Amino acid sequence: MSWLEKLLPPKIQPTDPAERRTMPEGLWTKCPSCETVLYKSDLSANQYVCPKCSFHNRIGARERLDAFLDAEGRYEIGQEILPVDALKFRDNKKYPDRLKQAMEATGETDALVVLGGSVHGIALVTACFEFDFMGGSMGSVVGERFARGVETAVDQKTPFVSFTATGGARMQEGLLSLMQMAKTNAALTRLAKAKLPYISVLTDPTMGGVSASFAFMGDVVIAEPKALVGFAGPRVIENTVREKLPEGFQRAEFLLQQGAIDMIIDRRELKQTIARQLAMLLRQPADALV
Repeated sequence: MSWLEKLLPPKIQPTDPAERRTMPEGLWTKCPSCETVLYKSDLSANQYVCPKCSFHNRIGARERLDAFLDAEGRYEIGQEILPVDALKFRDNKKYPDRLKQAMEATGETDALVVLGGSVHGIALVTACFEFDFMGGSMGSVVGERFARGVETAVDQKTPFVSFTATGGARMQEGLLSLMQMAKTNAALTRLAKAKLPYISVLTDPTMGGVSASFAFMGDVVIAEPKALVGFAGPRVIENTVREKLPEGFQRAEFLLQQGAIDMIIDRRELKQTIARQLAMLLRQPADALV
C-alpha cells in the first residue's frame, strides 16, 4: 500500500478501474428546450412535461390515454381493423414493409387507438393518435376506427374526445386516405345531431388532412402549449406565397390570439379541464373535481 492510500479515508480508497461500476445507459434525457438533464422515469411520471421549463415532449398514445382515463371500465374499439395494401404502393419500400416496421416499433397495428371509459366519472369515448406509427398518418384504418368510436359514443349517448398528433393523410393509400376526411366529419355530424359533445385536443404536431377535417370541428378546441398546428409546413407556405410569415404563426399561442382555438392547457391539467368542460356541456356533475 502506498503512502497516499494510507492517508485516504477507507470510503474513498482507490479502486481498480476494472471494478468500478458503470452508469447504466438510458436513465437520462435532455430537455430539447432548456437542456436540463432529467431522469427518464421522472419525465415519464410528469407526463413527459419538463419540470423545469414545462416543455411538452411528445407522448405515446397508450401513455396519454392511461394518464387521461379513469382506471376502471376501459375497453378498446376497432382494434380488429387492420391496414391493407389496396394500391400495391411502393416508394423506396413496399407499403407492407413500412407497416411491419411501424408495428414492430410501436406495438400498435395502426396510428389511432380508440378507447371507451370515463374521466372523473363521466363516461366517454376517446381517440388518440400514435405519432410514431408512420408519423400518425391517417389512412383507412384510422378513419374507420374514428368513425366506429363516434358511433359507439352515439349508441351509448356519451361525449367523444380526440387527441391529434399527426402529419396528415397517408400517401401510401392515395385517394383512400383523403376520403377519410369526409368520413370522419360525417360521423361527427351524427354526433352533433345526437346533441353529444365533441372535444378536440391538438397536440404537437397536428398537420395536413387531419387539421383540415375533424381536428377543428370540436365544440371545444384545446391545444397543448407550443403545439405545431396547420395544413402545410411553414417553408412550403413561404415558398408558395413568397412572403415572410409571422414568427410562430402555426403555433398554438398564435392560433389562440387569432381565435382559431378556444384555450391552451398544460397536459397535466387536461384531464380535469376536459372533465369540467364535459360536465358543463352535459349539465351533470363530475366526480372528484374541486
